[in-house]
Amino acid sequence: MKENGILLKNVYTLLTDTSKETQKGVDVLIEGTKIKKIGKGLEAPQGCRVIDASTLVVVPGFVNTHHHFYQTLTRNLPAVQDAKLFDWLVYLYEVWKYIDEEAVYWSSLLAMSELLKTGCTLSTDHHYLYPNSFKGDLMATQFKAADQLGMRFSPTRGSMSLSKKDGGLPPDTVVQTEDKIYEDSERCIKTFHDPAPDAMHKIVLAPCSPFSVTKRCMLESARLARKYGVRLHTHLCETQDEENQCKAMYGIRPVELMEECELIGNDVFYAHGIWFNDQELDLLAKTGSHIAHCPSSNMRLGSGICRTREMLDRGINIGMAVDGSASNDSSDMLGEMRNALLLSRIKYGTNGLTAREVIKMGTENGAKLLNFGKVGKLEEGWCADLACFDISSIAYAGSLSDPVAALVFCGCDHTAKYTIVNGQVVVDDRRVVGVDEEELARKANEISDRLIRLREKNG
Repeated sequence: MKENGILLKNVYTLLTDTSKETQKGVDVLIEGTKIKKIGKGLEAPQGCRVIDASTLVVVPGFVNTHHHFYQTLTRNLPAVQDAKLFDWLVYLYEVWKYIDEEAVYWSSLLAMSELLKTGCTLSTDHHYLYPNSFKGDLMATQFKAADQLGMRFSPTRGSMSLSKKDGGLPPDTVVQTEDKIYEDSERCIKTFHDPAPDAMHKIVLAPCSPFSVTKRCMLESARLARKYGVRLHTHLCETQDEENQCKAMYGIRPVELMEECELIGNDVFYAHGIWFNDQELDLLAKTGSHIAHCPSSNMRLGSGICRTREMLDRGINIGMAVDGSASNDSSDMLGEMRNALLLSRIKYGTNGLTAREVIKMGTENGAKLLNFGKVGKLEEGWCADLACFDISSIAYAGSLSDPVAALVFCGCDHTAKYTIVNGQVVVDDRRVVGVDEEELARKANEISDRLIRLREKNG
């Protein structure tokens, strides 16, 4: 049901901005798609929904900066539970090549539902897999799922042009010709991209990785994106194997390749970014390039530890990302922030990330990375994208000297009590509004089983 305004009454703790002190006992009035007023003793307009927020920590909605939604259907597969990236990819491509429109739709619903339930209000998705047998409009299918759930969505039109016969990893049936990639990328921008800073739909162009597309594909994608003013994205410096592959194919390191392909700058964000050297970090800072940090996936695949402390100290903008659910097995935004904090302490000791820093990465920094304005903070006139967590349970008992940090340090269930996107409640009392959760789980399991059986049957 469409909300006719919302009043969060008597908020236990409100975080408007990670650079500011929290507020207690205040009210937040939402009218339309924006935050109308923050203050004490606010009156609810007629017809406005009033939510008792006296046990809620309210924070800006989280922003997920890298994902592969379709991978929710291939989590936890025994054959690759202990595999490193390249072996993991080679095995899973033989499952993913059977993905169809139904799989894309339900996996998108599943990934976004998980994200919404853990306080995420804006997400991208890196979909680069286009099986030859796929029918329909893949991007339209994803936007249909996002609109059904009410999520702010900025997916990438990803691409792969190098298959096994060309020295790449995927089978021939899931790559496209470069002409097809350019043609459909331009179509997607013209059809779906809204340049408004508070848009519900944006498009990003995203060649998959240095070892899955040609230099020409990266260069032309970069030029096409800049022609239309959209963001650019790719995987970069995730593993040492990638570095070795790049040197073998092109004779240079991955970042040098990005420079040659014009795929660097303040409109570009890279997933992972683990194996940069000092000079490359300085270059990223100089060019304003962004990083989508994926700590859980990096640990799961044994890829390494991102140099987050050194990046932030250089002024590099880092967003938070759960990455694909076949290398994370979850789409838990609060869990990702916790892992980011703890993993940084392994590398840097107590000089690693703070709770406020990882929350900033998961809110304001992510919005900046994806080029959204008036998103990532809670201020009057800004987008009404909020995550509301109930901290009255035993999981948070004893932690309320700092309720905001408690969201990162504590908790055994990261489900939001309410998630609000663009002024609409999309998670209501811990349940996703736009889908039947039980049907979603059943349907996803059914499709997952079908894909796995097809691989087993056909080899």
